[in-house]
Amino acid sequence: MGSGTSTQHHFAFQNAEKAFKAAALIQRWYRRYMARLEMRRHCTWSIFQSIEYAGQQDQVKLHNFFSYLVDHVTPSSHNERDFLTRMLTEQRSPQDSEMENCSDYESIEVPDSYTGPRLSFPLLPEHATALVEAFRWKQRLHARYVLNLLHEARKHLVQLPNINRVSTCYSEEITVCGDLHGQLDDLIFIFYKNGLPSPERAYVFNGDFVDRGKDSVEILMVLFAFMLVYPKEFHLNRGNHEDHMVNLRYGFTKEVMHKYKIHGKKILKLLQDVFCWLPLATLVDEKVLILHGGVSDRTDLELLAKLDRHKVVSTMRYKTRKENKKQAEEKGKADQTGSAERPSPWFLPQSRSLPSSPHRPSTHKAPRAGRSSSVPCGVPPDPKELSRRVRHSVDLELERCRQQAGFPAIREREEPSASESEVDSDACEEQPEPTPEEWRQVVDILWSDPMAQEGCRANTVRGGGCYFGPNVTERLLQKYNLQLLIRSHECKPEGYEFCHGRKVLTIFSASNYYEVGSNRGAYVKLGPDLTPHIMQFQANKATHTLTMRQRISRVEESALRALREKLFAHSSDILVEFKKHDKDETGLITLSDWAAAVESVLHLGLPWRMLRPQLVSSLTDNKLAYKSWLENLAKEKLSQQNIQSSLLEILYRNRSNLETIFRIIDSDNSGSISLDEFRHTWKLFSSHMNTDITDDCICDLARSIDFNKDGHIDINEFLEAFRLVEQSCSGGDVSDCPQVTDSSNSGCSSPGAH
Repeated sequence: MGSGTSTQHHFAFQNAEKAFKAAALIQRWYRRYMARLEMRRHCTWSIFQSIEYAGQQDQVKLHNFFSYLVDHVTPSSHNERDFLTRMLTEQRSPQDSEMENCSDYESIEVPDSYTGPRLSFPLLPEHATALVEAFRWKQRLHARYVLNLLHEARKHLVQLPNINRVSTCYSEEITVCGDLHGQLDDLIFIFYKNGLPSPERAYVFNGDFVDRGKDSVEILMVLFAFMLVYPKEFHLNRGNHEDHMVNLRYGFTKEVMHKYKIHGKKILKLLQDVFCWLPLATLVDEKVLILHGGVSDRTDLELLAKLDRHKVVSTMRYKTRKENKKQAEEKGKADQTGSAERPSPWFLPQSRSLPSSPHRPSTHKAPRAGRSSSVPCGVPPDPKELSRRVRHSVDLELERCRQQAGFPAIREREEPSASESEVDSDACEEQPEPTPEEWRQVVDILWSDPMAQEGCRANTVRGGGCYFGPNVTERLLQKYNLQLLIRSHECKPEGYEFCHGRKVLTIFSASNYYEVGSNRGAYVKLGPDLTPHIMQFQANKATHTLTMRQRISRVEESALRALREKLFAHSSDILVEFKKHDKDETGLITLSDWAAAVESVLHLGLPWRMLRPQLVSSLTDNKLAYKSWLENLAKEKLSQQNIQSSLLEILYRNRSNLETIFRIIDSDNSGSISLDEFRHTWKLFSSHMNTDITDDCICDLARSIDFNKDGHIDINEFLEAFRLVEQSCSGGDVSDCPQVTDSSNSGCSSPGAH
């Protein structure tokens, strides 16, 4: 009896021991499995972010290149001066622009067949709710209502301070949302889970409403509608993507022109002005500062509260076009003789031969009453000068009407005398413009990112703003008696991230930003105690049916596909680097040399040796046959069209830059380059390269690119012309090719070439 009991206990002990060992083995295996998944997820995240930031560097370099051209070219006529003003700077309307915009949308008729949402002002809560429901069912708001809503939003934004102050005393809680980037599903999901805006439920949306996603217009309409319905409970901050120059590259300009082909130009022009009036930050209970990017060691909230924010048209370009005295004299002589001596090319419309109004080049307006300004507004011109300007504007308007009526154009009047020119120049200089310090302040709060190290240094990864450390955060919080900084601007895997001892909180509300399953979205709720409560979500239902391994594999595949495109786009440069490591010309290199060569070309800072199994499949004696590896990359990208591998590589490398250049040249946002715009742009390049080209040659070049002979160059014709030029260069003697400087050597670097 006792012997049987001891035997049972012995077997039970052995079974328990085996169970513990099995549990330990399973636990060890699971930890290793999760560690490998986490490593894969981290590598995938690094790929996406490195490629994204490389694109932002290209954006900055491309605009710096065009800015250099614009700033160092003396226009030969009013026409060219007007084009250069429109190319990279906001073209302000006269002071009666509000009446002008009002007549614009009032003159647009809404057909009876229109079944989309209709708006009437002042807006009511049910109007905003109906707008959300209509957009959920993929209905489109008519252009008349878009312009009307933007006009009303602008009137409201103009009255707001640079830093909004919000109190939890009037609302049960305040919800702060981060980047949305045109992803309407995320906005609708937030409203569904958290509730629609109301007097008891305040919202702060922290910038970057547009670009990348396909529903940026709809997001803006919903946000502006709720802002007008609940002006005290619904607040918007400006992000770095609320910028017409950034929109040229990342899709918003294209989206507007695609959805509103007839009135898209009016919408974009009004949007540019609306973006300038968005507040820069929000302060909750004087304790929590909410801004889009971050801060720097020179961030001055008092200066930010005083400056005229509408003067900062774009954070991509500070310097407005200025001319020295010599340039002004040369320009005056050219204008006096230009119209009489130069034959007008066949593609120049007559309406553009008139000089613009003297008020139009001014990109700024005097500050409105009730807003403080850190820069003097300037002394108003004397009555004689004002009378002369008004008379000149009237003459220009009469001349425009004469031409529209079919009467012959009158020769341009002579330029004013030197004394009058000086008066004009002085008056222009007195127009308020952002000082370099004001511009830097705005750039820092819209573009900066936190870092773990102490100090503050330039943000070379993005190409703008700075990296700020914990000491910079602590100094700012102590100086202004704050307890928390909430910012957005960076995509985070979990949708949020604390840093700097939980003094800085990053909130990102666009889920599945890089790929379905790549990241969660999040928003934060602040109650009277100002304790942040994080809410995470996934707007895409498909992610809930996938396991963690399936999600990571799906995202990893997308990231590797993007990385292979990047490698293929720089195949030629990578081959040159490989040959440097293969001094014996064996066609083989070591894996360490492979990783070093790839990084030296792409500069992405990726763990290449860790990524090697996904990128390199076959080895010979632990060495890579690099030519066959590059050939395999080319095979993956060759399309069904008969395009040479080298040409396709060039198109992949320059695709984003070419599309951005196209939209810069298309200064009126018409969706195509007019032959007038083509002529002025070519004059700009020829002046930079010190080459003389006649109008007839430019005309012939434009005709050759305009394949369908409709008088305009669309994006497909633009890319096709680029492909044909590269094909002729690669197929024939180099000496027969046009001597055009490669983008990688001209300050306009191609993606990854830095």
